[in-house]
Amino acid sequence: MENFLNKIKKDVKKGFEEGLAAVMQGANIVSGKMNELSEEGKRQYQIFNLHVKIKDQMNELGEIVYAAFKKGKNLDEDKKVKSAFAKIEKLEWQLSKITNAAKIKSIVKKKAAKKTGKKSARKKPAKRKR
Repeated sequence: MENFLNKIKKDVKKGFEEGLAAVMQGANIVSGKMNELSEEGKRQYQIFNLHVKIKDQMNELGEIVYAAFKKGKNLDEDKKVKSAFAKIEKLEWQLSKITNAAKIKSIVKKKAAKKTGKKSARKKPAKRKR
């Protein structure tokens, strides 16, 4: 009887350890995915923020141009116009840097998936009956 109880105890302990290992592995995977999603969220916020800044600068440029036209000034020599234009170009450059980096990361992930043999989860179309 004691041998039977020891065997049950050993089986329960083994099952508990295996279950704990599975939970730990799952937690590690979830943690990794959460980090990926967090980074993507930060990147999306940066992109949104840059779009807002670009729109603000374009509005400011429009106001400057309107005021210059109203006064009859030449826009080619207006320092405020050149400054606002330079700010917009800088913001657009920053935006392109972020979006290009994201494209490169997605391409690298796709190539890595192809090398490991992962296939997309696309279903094959059903065959028609004739």
